[in-house]
Amino acid sequence: MQQDTDDLDGLVRKRIRALRLAQGWSLEELAGRARLSQSTLSRIENGQRRLALDSLVTLARALDTTLDQLVENDADDVVISPVIDAAHGQMRWPVRAEPGITVIRQRLTGPPPEDPARMRAHPGREWMVVLSGTAMLMLGHRRLRIETNQAAEFPTMLPHALGAVGGPCEVLGIFDRDARRSHQRTTGAPPEA
Repeated sequence: MQQDTDDLDGLVRKRIRALRLAQGWSLEELAGRARLSQSTLSRIENGQRRLALDSLVTLARALDTTLDQLVENDADDVVISPVIDAAHGQMRWPVRAEPGITVIRQRLTGPPPEDPARMRAHPGREWMVVLSGTAMLMLGHRRLRIETNQAAEFPTMLPHALGAVGGPCEVLGIFDRDARRSHQRTTGAPPEA
């Protein structure tokens, strides 16, 4: 247990220094922003002073991060394998740092529905990028052609539907919790845009 504490302690100190340097700040600049003395900050970064909760909170604010991000353990799994839904041509990955956010890769083969009654509207936001091919996004009364490497972001309260144009296309989408839940309730399947 002591080894884990020492490892986390060292990680937090390295993180503070790395974030300071990434901002291009000197010890003096960060110390001023965190209302700490320059020598205190130097001792914190170098392991010569214990990490106190009050100092970590002020340093996190000054570095424009959260206390959670400053002290999170790096021992968590980094590689996430997808959940494969072959029936819907999808792969899904949860975003651990943002519970409720899901990333979905989907292969679309058919055009979007012509019938406006088949378009969906629900709470949430969606973001998508076309990885290959061309997609057609029906958004309200608009038809938006999205080419490879182009992205779209929209509030899902607008009626919407998505399909392929001129052949199959692959799309990577990011769904917030509301958008993901609404698609699952509507179709009984994972979201598809």
